[in-house]
Amino acid sequence: MGTNGTEAKVNVSLDDVSAVRMGRQSEGLRKNTEELVEGRCFSIMFKGSRKNLDLIASSEEEAKRWVSSLQTVISNRGNLNRLQKTEHWIFNCLRKADKNEDDQMSQSELKDFLRLINVEVDDEYAEMLFQKCDKSKSGYLAGEEIEHFYKLLTHREEIDVIYGEYAKATGFMSPQNLVDFLIKEQREAATLADAHNIIQKHEPDENAKEKKLLSKDGFLMYMHHPEAMVLNPDHREVYQDMSQPLNHYFISSSHNTYLMEDQLTGPSSTEAYVRALLKGCRCVELDVWDGSDDEPVIYHGYTLTSKILFKDAIKSIKEYAFKTSDYPVILSLENHCSVAQQEVMADHMSSILGSALVTAPLGGGMPTDFPSPEELKGKFLIKGKRLNKLEASFAAADDADVTEEDEANNGDKDELKEEEKKKEKKKLKLAKALSDMVVYCKSVHFNGFEDARRNLSFYEMSSFKEPNAMALVEDSANSYIRHNVDKLSRIYPAGSRTDSSNYSPVPLWNAGCQIVALNFQTSCTDMDVHQGRFLVNGKSGYVLKPAFMRNEATEFDPITLTQGPWLKHKTLHVMVISAQQLPKVNQKKTSIVDPLVRVQVYGVPADVAEKATTSVANNGFNPAWNENFQFDVYVPELALVRFTVEDHDSMSANDFVGQYTLPFESLKMGYRHVPLLGKNGDPLPSSGLFLHIMVLDVE
Repeated sequence: MGTNGTEAKVNVSLDDVSAVRMGRQSEGLRKNTEELVEGRCFSIMFKGSRKNLDLIASSEEEAKRWVSSLQTVISNRGNLNRLQKTEHWIFNCLRKADKNEDDQMSQSELKDFLRLINVEVDDEYAEMLFQKCDKSKSGYLAGEEIEHFYKLLTHREEIDVIYGEYAKATGFMSPQNLVDFLIKEQREAATLADAHNIIQKHEPDENAKEKKLLSKDGFLMYMHHPEAMVLNPDHREVYQDMSQPLNHYFISSSHNTYLMEDQLTGPSSTEAYVRALLKGCRCVELDVWDGSDDEPVIYHGYTLTSKILFKDAIKSIKEYAFKTSDYPVILSLENHCSVAQQEVMADHMSSILGSALVTAPLGGGMPTDFPSPEELKGKFLIKGKRLNKLEASFAAADDADVTEEDEANNGDKDELKEEEKKKEKKKLKLAKALSDMVVYCKSVHFNGFEDARRNLSFYEMSSFKEPNAMALVEDSANSYIRHNVDKLSRIYPAGSRTDSSNYSPVPLWNAGCQIVALNFQTSCTDMDVHQGRFLVNGKSGYVLKPAFMRNEATEFDPITLTQGPWLKHKTLHVMVISAQQLPKVNQKKTSIVDPLVRVQVYGVPADVAEKATTSVANNGFNPAWNENFQFDVYVPELALVRFTVEDHDSMSANDFVGQYTLPFESLKMGYRHVPLLGKNGDPLPSSGLFLHIMVLDVE
């Protein structure tokens, strides 16, 4: 596209690309192209709110080449370890700083380079660094001199100190030294065989590897590996019991899933469903209204948000539902359609989802409890209104056994039931085909915990508006927990959140609520905390509730905290040591971050706490703090820990740089690197924190 006769150039980093998709998969391509060109179309999807790029190649062959080449490059980038990503990033910055492209670095180019990597140094320090590396005294750095400069720059003093403590074998770590380090510092049950494996896997120097020794570089490579980082590697996979009833799990859930932005004028998109599902979301919402040509549409009713076809949303959901997780997806229907278009909805779901759609209880008979996520793998459940109780569909089969006497006794009751049914039908205006698809998640009105206990079946669930749910948490948390031992609860944001802002899911999880729905399209602390909760258990979107929340006689109350199996008082000690390669917040060349680290604990009210380091001026490349914090944690099974890096600003609110949130019980002890995620929850390629963590039991 030209601008004033010149070409408008846009550079896009491969780190910003989230996926490349073949075919007419975007709204734009579906709307503006014919089916004929399906094989020539492809879309490049970007992270965050940036719009996707829709392209048409001149032939199917060319489209395939583009897609496979881009996918290979992205996959290769993703497979680099953190140290390789750091090197890649630093060399990119070196290239940018070399203005005249002579493969040499002048002193002013060196200063530009330092600014690019987010560190501001005074002229004296820059000159000292320069002189140290300019061995040839040519006034330029080249070849090995640049390599020497790189080594000085990336030197990690804090790693030297730790390594030096244990490298007893002539400046190298022997397998026994490594075992000592793993047991004493990292609190791991390590053996000599483990040490040999680590050396074999991570030692880059073939000589050292042959002698079964670990060099400083090998040690650093190991310390950056996912198995040695802050998140327990066992928790990256599905490690919990997945055979409990469905309502015994917290379930990753989205509100108004179709929206890309705000609730009033923003675009609706099938892409929003794809993004949520790829993030592990297991409960998506579909707001369905009558559309033209007898095709139901999805949009936020009575607003100016754009519309998408219901059938397109179901197709996208079907395609992406099980890419991140095999466990069931709940389709939460907000049904505003006429009976005729409800029949179209039922028809679309039946034909598109096929046998993956649960339309009858598993096992055939009338169930007494939910099936488990394990039993429902690869399945879709519909949440919506139903014309009658599930029991009624089994009653017909039992009627044959009823005697005349029973009939006479039941006559009055049946008349009453018929009256109720008529009233219900009048009120609901529901297509039988759609009603019959609702098996385990029937939407009903909530009339109090006592009424629910007496009158509702296990599969009858209520949705609670955020303020009403929060009030129940404050007034009767224990009743809410007991209610959720037997039933499902869905919470959704208050209607006043027209900007798609979120609320904290933590108090609702503390009350055992399973389906705490957030606006997935909005980047914020609450969404980060949500992703932190579901970071574990293989990112399956299901996390088993603690045992004390799965017992109907439980006395647990998150607010009053009496004695009980939930009370496991621990102290968390965190030493914030350093950070590496923090990104610039402000892309201006001269803008350098002044980072500080905030450590927060989320959980029951008694555990909520926050502490922050001082800020380091003008250094986002390798700031160091060495500050210690201590936290008391009383209910560790519900606690989460969040590490946030901010750019300190004395005049206004601090800018967000990066964060990482994980469950308290998934923390590894000892010296640990912490990867950082950006605003949209995507990894910042080379950025991280270095901490020392210790968790101690309080007797």
